[in-house]
Amino acid sequence: MLQAANVVRGTVPATVRPASSSSLLLTENQQWIGGPPPLMDKLSPRERELVLKQGRRKVLNRGQTLFSQGGKHDGIWLIESGRIRVFYTSPLGREITLAYWHVGNFVGGPEVFEGTVHQWSGVASSNCSVVHLPGKELRSLAAEIPNLAIGLIEGLIFKGKCYSALAQMLGTRSITQRLAHLLLHLVELYGVEDADGRVIAAAFTHADIAHMVGATRQWVTISLKRMQEKGIVVTKRSQIVVCRADALEEMRGQSGD
Repeated sequence: MLQAANVVRGTVPATVRPASSSSLLLTENQQWIGGPPPLMDKLSPRERELVLKQGRRKVLNRGQTLFSQGGKHDGIWLIESGRIRVFYTSPLGREITLAYWHVGNFVGGPEVFEGTVHQWSGVASSNCSVVHLPGKELRSLAAEIPNLAIGLIEGLIFKGKCYSALAQMLGTRSITQRLAHLLLHLVELYGVEDADGRVIAAAFTHADIAHMVGATRQWVTISLKRMQEKGIVVTKRSQIVVCRADALEEMRGQSGD
């Protein structure tokens, strides 16, 4: 499914995560919102150069698939710019979004070397630049550069906690609670003051939201319409404006759908 992408072998600039960049994942732990420490942060300039010399840079347009569930696994991808959505597809074709990963994060786990298949898929949710670090070379680099090995371990620990938190929310929170929680989360990450409240200044469709909370697109559309009738949100074209965060807080704490 991966369409034509520019591939350049060689050294690329070290990844720097903008201060405003943040991973998007469904968790109740506010400390996790910023994502794990960027993989390359603890490396010296020389170590970064050694790592990136083994990498292949890919440029993807929004909607292009980076790796597919069940496909052959070989290494990881370091996000240089843009945002990657990672999701699982059930045998019946239903999707659940695991997270949106941003600059400085790596995707392609939980395996980080080679010899297995991907447990889920990754797709560019915006125009992206990533650096592919092949498994064999990554294994050798991890043995040679302790801070790289520590970065991989820290990243995997963080992702394990996040996916565990997602499973807990799916099992213990109603869909309505998860939707209210997600809207508050989006406001915190992307909220911009508006005449009616705070607009979520990021492009997320009703289908995107449904995949994050474990619902259907139709359910999300109906729920947002009901919220609008109550003055909690206002939908403007492709954007959502949160007018009453206090009402969403109450909904997040309620039981039942």
